[in-house]
Amino acid sequence: MKELDLRNYFGKEEKLENFLKHKDVVWVNGGNTFILRRAMKQSGFDKIITDLIKEDKIVYAGFSAGRVILQKDLHGLDITDNPNTVPEGYDKDIVWEGLGLIDFSIAVHYQSDHSETELTDKEIEYYKTNNIPYETLRDGQVLIIDGESIEKLD
Repeated sequence: MKELDLRNYFGKEEKLENFLKHKDVVWVNGGNTFILRRAMKQSGFDKIITDLIKEDKIVYAGFSAGRVILQKDLHGLDITDNPNTVPEGYDKDIVWEGLGLIDFSIAVHYQSDHSETELTDKEIEYYKTNNIPYETLRDGQVLIIDGESIEKLD
């Protein structure tokens, strides 16, 4: 196992692609979804991982922000994560497009012992109000997506 810090690959897409081509699994951790999305764009991870997943060459797994980043659109996540948080070295523009690998939103930390649980309820209200399909995930639950097959496990 090797830790991958996307900041080390900003502007080095070819180097990152060569690294990822030799991996079977990538685990994407949580944090601020909008910072993660900026890092994915600045490193080229977004395009590389999308291609590798579509070619069935890598397994993608993630927690929290690492899960929700898979959806098409990140609107609604600004309820739980501040899109205006921009660490040094990151582009200031907010990236509202997710990776587009799933056609529904994911509300993480649902009914969990997590500081964002109450905000997740507000996020779900946003999805309902805007007729956005969504799935809820409590901490400890997993969503397995294999082609068209989707299974939620406790």
